[in-house]
Amino acid sequence: MMDQRPNSVAQAKAAGRSDLLLVADMVDHDSRVLDLGCGDGALLRLLADTRNVDARGLEISQRGVNDCVAKGLSVIQGDADTDLADYPDDAFDYVILSQTIQATRHPRLVLEQMLRIGRRAIVSFPNFGHWKVRLAIGVHGRMPVSGNLPFSWYETPNIHFCTIRDFLTLVTEMDAKVERAIVLDRSGTPMRTGASSWMWNLLGEQAVIMLRR
Repeated sequence: MMDQRPNSVAQAKAAGRSDLLLVADMVDHDSRVLDLGCGDGALLRLLADTRNVDARGLEISQRGVNDCVAKGLSVIQGDADTDLADYPDDAFDYVILSQTIQATRHPRLVLEQMLRIGRRAIVSFPNFGHWKVRLAIGVHGRMPVSGNLPFSWYETPNIHFCTIRDFLTLVTEMDAKVERAIVLDRSGTPMRTGASSWMWNLLGEQAVIMLRR
């Protein structure tokens, strides 16, 4: 039987972006979604194809905006650090920040704004506490370069690296609630739910976390 799944699902798998599939799975059908730092629109396309959402995007680069518009997506150019204040309270059901929080100038402010304008916030990010990152710094004395952290230190857009424990500590300080958390290992496979936080922090390469006020 021919596979009838949308091409966007196959594209996410082919690109090794299992985190996008997990984010999409957290989103209810027919909801209102804002994707911050949406890049070329891969997640927005996936959400539109699989969840039938009212999908909007905010992207800082003109090239990204052009790519999204070419795909028929509703995306405007803007900066999550400065432009979220223009949105009204509870404008969306979900506000998503995928693999971008480490590139924001004011991560806490961005999270606060996400939880103001959305009923839920979904954040995915690379874990700087992974054992390979620690090894690269502790043994080799060099900043790591990997699939999730692909840039050399002198050209990276990332300015606020964090570990999973760092992120969860910030969530507690903000008095936000973790509604769902998934941590992926090196192969992109979700680690077992009952794993301790130190194990997630040591062995998890990236995390996908859904928050609510």
